[in-house]
Amino acid sequence: MATKTPDRLIVNARLATLAGPDGLGIVEDGAIAMADGRIVYAGPEADLPGSLRGSAEVIDVGGRWVTPGLIDCHTHLVHAGDRAHEFELRLAGATYEEIARAGGGIVSSVKALRAASEAELMAESLPRLDALIAEGVTTVEIKSGYGLDLENEAKTLRVARELGEIRPVGIRTTFLGAHALPPEFAGNKAGYVESVIKDMLPALADEGLVDAVDGFCETIAFSPEDMERVFAAAEQRGLKVKLHADQLSNLGGAGLAARHGALSADHLEYTDEAGAAAMAAAGTVAVLLPGAFYFIHETRKPPVDLFRRAGVKLALATDMNPGTSPLTSLLLTMNMGATLFGLTVEECLRAVTTNAAHALGLHTETGTIEAGKWADLAVWSVNRPAELVYRMGFNPLHRRFWRGQ
Repeated sequence: MATKTPDRLIVNARLATLAGPDGLGIVEDGAIAMADGRIVYAGPEADLPGSLRGSAEVIDVGGRWVTPGLIDCHTHLVHAGDRAHEFELRLAGATYEEIARAGGGIVSSVKALRAASEAELMAESLPRLDALIAEGVTTVEIKSGYGLDLENEAKTLRVARELGEIRPVGIRTTFLGAHALPPEFAGNKAGYVESVIKDMLPALADEGLVDAVDGFCETIAFSPEDMERVFAAAEQRGLKVKLHADQLSNLGGAGLAARHGALSADHLEYTDEAGAAAMAAAGTVAVLLPGAFYFIHETRKPPVDLFRRAGVKLALATDMNPGTSPLTSLLLTMNMGATLFGLTVEECLRAVTTNAAHALGLHTETGTIEAGKWADLAVWSVNRPAELVYRMGFNPLHRRFWRGQ
């Protein structure tokens, strides 16, 4: 098939393509040709075929660095209200579990979301999304999980889909019905799991609102046996799965995720060697969430060295949510990944581009600067890529492209 004539051409660029199994894929004096929203050439400007110059709009970026657009692969971005009062309680010594068992935590966000209209949810969520976009983010995963009934889970996911229609950003939606037990099912967890499987999941999938299915596998949430049932239902509909796993204890969540070929397992502070090996064998990405680790004063770090030795891909995400990670900066997340978890600059940059794309099942479409991928790009006014990880509270984004625009 003949290469399409480019409509835009970036020149005088330094590329960190993130292509290849390791390294940043640096190309000095680089160029990127785009056509119909996709990359048709990425490499040295000197090697750019004359046929690709044509009448394309030429964009001289003045020697700036260009990376793939950033990907936030774990957020709860659509929610109502805040949980600042719980933050105060934690400062006074209350634990995450104590707050949850006293009716706070996720259940308090459920009450707020159920009381909000779709218009109100949209109005609250847009500024959070805009903050991510302003830092070069081009793809965002948004989970439900604060509705916990069909009407309100659908409301959440519809707002998430609509966000992707009114902003230039890719949105992936994840059904997180197995997030917490709603008040009307108090003492009846089995009944609620049945509702997730037989009422919510089929209806939401039929409406085209679900890209993947997630769950919270923890002592204060759902057991491995509960999640086995939810995952089986998802698989019957051909949906990929993800899992909040091993955050507060080791219930074998990493291994459970791997057995089901999960796109990712997320948090993972208590994952053991067997879990890491299972994730590596299954290709399940480890999504680390340093914002939550920092915000709730955790002391046990995810076993990064274990994941490295096993060959598990590492991703980073904001975990943007009202209770444990009210964070809307993927740049700060990278800094936290380095300072709190010991990730290298290369690991951090791969964690929010190519590995984050793997965590969403989008690695054939985005996450690297390569011909055939979507032209999702971020142009940075920095002297070296390390600055993107090194700085705090500083946004060096010069320009952003989503699907070539």
